[in-house]
Amino acid sequence: MQEIQKGANVSLNALSEDVGSVVVSLSWTSASGAGDADVSVLLVDESGKIRGENDFYFYNNPAAPDGSVQLLGKTPTDSGDEDRISVDLTAVPGDVARIVVAASQYGGARFGDLDDLRMTVTDRSGERLVGFSINDASVETAFIFGELYRRGEEWKFRAVGQGYETGLAGLATDFGVVVEEADDAADAVEKAAGAPAEDLVGGTVESAADPVAVPAGTPGGPGDPVVPVLPAQTRGRSPRTTRKKVTLPKAAGKNLAENDSWRPARLFPVPTLKSDREREVRATSVLLAVMAQVPELGRRLTAGFGAPAGRMQTFTEVSLPHGETPRRPDGVIRVERAGKLWTALVETKTNGNPLKAEQVQEYVDIAARRGYEAVITLSNDVALDGAPVVDVKIDRRRKHKVSLWHLSWAEVAHQTQMLIRHEGVANAAHAWLLQELLEYLQHENSGCHGFQNMGPSWVPVRRGIDDETLTIDDPRAVEVVESWERLIRQVCLRLGGELGQKALPVQRARRGSDPLARRAAAAERLCSEGRLTAELRIEGTERVIAVTADLRTAKVRTSVDVPAPAGSYPLSTTKRLLRLLAEAPADLHVESLVEGTNGPRGTLERLRPEPADLLPKDGAQLTGFRLTLIKGTGTTRGNAESGFIRSVDDAVERFHHGVLAHLGALEARPGRRG
Repeated sequence: MQEIQKGANVSLNALSEDVGSVVVSLSWTSASGAGDADVSVLLVDESGKIRGENDFYFYNNPAAPDGSVQLLGKTPTDSGDEDRISVDLTAVPGDVARIVVAASQYGGARFGDLDDLRMTVTDRSGERLVGFSINDASVETAFIFGELYRRGEEWKFRAVGQGYETGLAGLATDFGVVVEEADDAADAVEKAAGAPAEDLVGGTVESAADPVAVPAGTPGGPGDPVVPVLPAQTRGRSPRTTRKKVTLPKAAGKNLAENDSWRPARLFPVPTLKSDREREVRATSVLLAVMAQVPELGRRLTAGFGAPAGRMQTFTEVSLPHGETPRRPDGVIRVERAGKLWTALVETKTNGNPLKAEQVQEYVDIAARRGYEAVITLSNDVALDGAPVVDVKIDRRRKHKVSLWHLSWAEVAHQTQMLIRHEGVANAAHAWLLQELLEYLQHENSGCHGFQNMGPSWVPVRRGIDDETLTIDDPRAVEVVESWERLIRQVCLRLGGELGQKALPVQRARRGSDPLARRAAAAERLCSEGRLTAELRIEGTERVIAVTADLRTAKVRTSVDVPAPAGSYPLSTTKRLLRLLAEAPADLHVESLVEGTNGPRGTLERLRPEPADLLPKDGAQLTGFRLTLIKGTGTTRGNAESGFIRSVDDAVERFHHGVLAHLGALEARPGRRG
């Protein structure tokens, strides 16, 4: 990969022969784990302005209708988050001169609070071509990281690194986006939520309104170009486009069945599946068929693998020559764009069965010989950092490169749920198809439940912890740590699908740190303390959920720290916190935090009649609260109700819906400290 400095440029065609479609990645780290930024993309013409409403892509408008730009969302890395954007350069309209890639922050955050700001460009095969690091960020609230621009028939990349102190609104205005100015923060909150500002919990002004197209310049001026309006000082939470999309209602319609024994008819029935082979064949056929019929899902699942936007066809049980014995991959995906074909072979496993390296290697070799672009593995396993879950040899000396990608069933279910519950699809028939797919994936007999086995080292490690025979350098502990990371990433997928927002594991290591060393350190703590720990964060929020699985006590703890607002009365703050937690579980532990130490604690059940019991003694300053739920863990390895995996999943879900969903942010009140 070629590293370039601010202001430098490089030809993408000179770095790779396969740059028809690229993935642009923006990444950063945060010492607190709470740092975040939103990516945006602008298509501008020779005048340096957007041409109209379809040229500005951000959290409320994440995809171009022609597939030229698609925001793929955040993925966790070993040292932070990476926000990825798929750009199909062959689909970019001819009058677009530049593709500007930027990011912005909100709620008073600055880019100087983030570390390791970086942009990379990857070709269709997944090979990183060029990288650019920003080292001078300080008070900026928006940044142009870089841009792709035309020079004749080729595309080039320029490292820009230009910051704005005026946020996304100031950046967007420079490119012709009209910004509506809210009268003040309270008006913006009332307009967004339909309630007085003082009745809302939280100090950040937010709006879930979609961008609205209005004439540029004087409103209503005849002949003016139409550009999107970005409400100033607002930020939408769920990514929605400016076009009307179909989503399914959360509440089910009236059931017309005579009794509970009547089962609704399903497009993809599963109760008759008995063997693993049947499950693999059925799951592959069901998924590929829906991908071909619902463009939003097909594009969502393949854009990150380098597939262009185009007409998709899918096939199963295709026979391909390989020596004396033909091979039959589980599926084939083909996408046609401008007369060119992109082809990927698909190898599927269900019910927790592992992928076989030698089988995947054969498909990679076949793909290389036949000029196919990719091999996609699909299984219950969850990849770490987007890496393949099997080791194969890819001959980089070949002129034609084959990329190997992995997709988990949990990711498929997550993307399906995001489309039908939160973002929407083009029509009701597609929404119904996706609902049937989700019902199939979630059926207990489908074998597509996601990561469900902590691996062969799990039982020996637990026993070693119980009887205190586990040595500090036992290599099996590292395997358990890797399985724990996969479990946490799956928990994030499931939670994010329900909320309609990305949920990501928090990594506090600096970029460039060795992930193997980090996992070895976690394994050492597991051996000495008997605990597995993780942190996760919901996109758009600053709170970090801590998850601790104590294998010695067979309990999992979920907790969050809530800061006390400055300048408020401690007793008033405590009472208000307990009011906000009126619907929270009675066994929720609440602990007051005092500078340098922990303060009084108790369960909600005990504290509700006596909130003053939480006040620090001797006039110590109250800095916040720690809220904790404790749940027993299962001991089995599988996906049974009592299993460890299900216990952790349920604990996080219960904590979010039972505690955080009711909490909001403590609103600062003026006045002296009590």
